[in-house]
Amino acid sequence: MSYMMQPSIILLKDGTDTSQGTGQLLSNIDACYAVVDVVKTTLGPRGMDKLIHDGRRATISNDGATIVKLLDVVHPAAKLLVDIAKSQDSEVGDGTTTTTVLAGEFLKEARPFIEEGVHPQLIIKAYREACRVALKRLEEIAVPVDKTDIEKTKDLLRKIARTSLSSKLIGGIESDHFSSMVVDAVLSLDEDLDIDLVGVKQVPGGSMQESFLVSGVAFKKTFSYAGFEQQPKKFVNPKIVTLNIELELKAEKDNAEIKLNDPEQYQSIIDAEWKIIYDKLEKIVSSGAKVVLSKKAIGDLATQYFADRGIFCAGRVAEDDLLRVTKATGSKVLTTVSKIADDDLGACELFEERQVGNERYNIFTGCPHAKTATIILRGGAEQFIAEAERSLHDAIMVVRRTLKNTSIVAGGGAVEMDLSAHLKNYARSIKGKSQLIILAFAKALEVIPRQLSENAGFDATNILNKLRKKHQEKDGVWYGVDMKTEDVADNFNNFVWEPSLIKRNALVSAIEAATLILSVDETVKNPESEQQQHDAQRNAAMFGKNAK
Repeated sequence: MSYMMQPSIILLKDGTDTSQGTGQLLSNIDACYAVVDVVKTTLGPRGMDKLIHDGRRATISNDGATIVKLLDVVHPAAKLLVDIAKSQDSEVGDGTTTTTVLAGEFLKEARPFIEEGVHPQLIIKAYREACRVALKRLEEIAVPVDKTDIEKTKDLLRKIARTSLSSKLIGGIESDHFSSMVVDAVLSLDEDLDIDLVGVKQVPGGSMQESFLVSGVAFKKTFSYAGFEQQPKKFVNPKIVTLNIELELKAEKDNAEIKLNDPEQYQSIIDAEWKIIYDKLEKIVSSGAKVVLSKKAIGDLATQYFADRGIFCAGRVAEDDLLRVTKATGSKVLTTVSKIADDDLGACELFEERQVGNERYNIFTGCPHAKTATIILRGGAEQFIAEAERSLHDAIMVVRRTLKNTSIVAGGGAVEMDLSAHLKNYARSIKGKSQLIILAFAKALEVIPRQLSENAGFDATNILNKLRKKHQEKDGVWYGVDMKTEDVADNFNNFVWEPSLIKRNALVSAIEAATLILSVDETVKNPESEQQQHDAQRNAAMFGKNAK
């Protein structure tokens, strides 16, 4: 009896690259750790900054989310880490570097098990169990926040903002100045705490100490026509009208076709055009408004008309600035001026156009509905101010999360060390391979205090040994790295505080990323998709040439 050989089956298109098995899994882990290697030195108060140049502009930052976005990672597995960092940044606003470093360390600790032939699903199961135990422990040790005393709450929020800013460029002598500014800005919002209502404006020049907070709205002077110079630049208790209409003299021939029998009728068309614009302007003036803002253009005729009547106007105001003006002053954005009621108008105690550096700014203060705030950032280099804005965004998000969340924990690696010690004790109660994997998880958590120490130039081994000893003691829960004394200290008593939600999100996100990467054992690269990408780039280039 003879057997015929089965012909080989060609399943995938010629040129398709397939990688699978243990080798592929280890390759993915290495790619992810390459991303971690870039960002891990930015962790903590003594973290270093990265200068990333994309061919057009240079960016200096130590914000994890900003760095991984600018790296333009192409490896499919490593891209998962980038997405996790982005989600942490959008959800919580801080802890992006912590999330990335933890995810990389979980993968690094899983690597020996993969090499020894342990099935990835066993590692994933044990990691998820360890995460569940760690989160339960985090809830137990988190300290609830008492928000009944307003002054105590403000003080707490300032300390939390200071902790967030400690690892940033502006975390030095300016940290007290900026932490107070951030807290006041967030507390000026309504219960929704919409961060979009906190505007940050950059004005190059001056020192960082010259930055200030406007409890209201401030925006850069918009494009203006002749006649603007004659308008008043300061009003006390003015009425404000916000519009979404053009105040320009329009030729009606653009909107309609007009047939004339008598050339003298043409003058009546011109008169009608002028009457339309003058009627609009007269209705605005009769409303009693002294400040006129519009999302669309305010032409030279309207500018001079308002100047003659002692009224200030600004056209082409950015949509977000106009929205914040309406929130602060109580005005309504109108699409017609046929009937302007008193309750459509806004109000503020003081409006003025002020010189800030080399720019002119329109500033509204003393607003009755102050549910918005604006931070005017000063500083030297453009890159420095841009990084300061990113730092403030993190601090604002942290303060916002603290107000929404009701518990805090100590930073400086204290939480991670406590969770690590707790998991080591828990691992002794279980048998089998899971015990070793959970111990590896516990060891991975120690990367945070270790990296904090290394970034500060401390002896990381000595610091970790001291922390392990302290966390075996009953009252050593909040002991972490002390940056001032190059030792360990109770960071809760040192006011190094963070919202527990940041730690929870960082842990959950890191585990999600690690388990997802561990569950991938094959990568298929389709050559067709690369060809399509090439065609798209070629078409875009052709389109650009045609446009020119």
